[in-house]
Amino acid sequence: MKMNDLGQSGIKVSAYCLGSMTWGTQNTAAEGHAQIDRALDTGINFVDTAEMYPVNPVSADTTGRTEDIIGQWVAKTGRRADMVLATKHSGEGLGHVRDGAPISSATIAQTIEGSLRRLQSDYIDLYQFHWPNRGSYMFRKNWTYDPSGQVRADTIAHMEDALGALQREVERGTIRAFGLSNESAWGLTQWATVAARVGGPRPISVQNEYSLMCRMADTDVAETCVNEDIDMLSFSPLAAGLLTGKYQDGAVPDGSRMSLNGDLGGRRTDRAFEAVSAYLQVAKNHGLDPVHMALAWCAARPFMGSVIFGATSMDQLNVALGAADITLSDEVTAELDTVNRAHPLPY
Repeated sequence: MKMNDLGQSGIKVSAYCLGSMTWGTQNTAAEGHAQIDRALDTGINFVDTAEMYPVNPVSADTTGRTEDIIGQWVAKTGRRADMVLATKHSGEGLGHVRDGAPISSATIAQTIEGSLRRLQSDYIDLYQFHWPNRGSYMFRKNWTYDPSGQVRADTIAHMEDALGALQREVERGTIRAFGLSNESAWGLTQWATVAARVGGPRPISVQNEYSLMCRMADTDVAETCVNEDIDMLSFSPLAAGLLTGKYQDGAVPDGSRMSLNGDLGGRRTDRAFEAVSAYLQVAKNHGLDPVHMALAWCAARPFMGSVIFGATSMDQLNVALGAADITLSDEVTAELDTVNRAHPLPY
């Protein structure tokens, strides 16, 4: 398994990361534990979670359950040191967590303590802010995104406040590094600039949606990642399962994400299925598993730190793990770029 350095943190992570957002709803604790064991056995050392998980659906009754499941595995195996563990601080708008309070110095310490308790760990390797206080264009909000109501001074003051609180956590030893999620190029640059000016941990990663079908990062976030030494952690690299081909021709497999979330968070469009058909044809032309092709393409991007994938069955996990052995040819990559130009932003 290829290993990558995350920013300047000294933390080495596998090129692929095991996502956990279904553990506690679509997956049992035992299934989550089996996935961790299997991933570690194949060289993956990186597991990503969040305090709000599981999803499908997100609810007050299940919030924190995924961290609990990981904590049970840690307590049972004693293998905490074998894992680079990332989690996230939910922000404004999630009403059943801290009454929807925004991220601030008033919430950071208590939120970290809650995650540590559930994870049964003394430290978190990568602590991420799940989404910006000021809002984000991720999750299909790009079509109507309007930042004109933002107040720059308030954003900078928030960053200074949060970084001070994060630095205290670094000094306490509760977190090793800091990352962002659902961030823009401007936001990443400002976090890095403010950290350099006032101190506090510099962001080493950004977890944004990125796949063959969601390439918004290519024209701005990618450049920021390269120049600011902030690695991307891509989520939904299989476009919520669309790129597997399992939803083509109207199919909705029992227990699948589409069976629980009919529009796949706004990804289910006629144009999306047309794009998937074109990508599946590239895989067929070259004798590739479409899952391997999609994951390997993400992993090869020059700004990528790790590609996060999830699985709801061991069979799905085993298929995804096969991507680590795949290197795409220049010919395949060129054909994928051609499909992208024909089917840009299909959802």
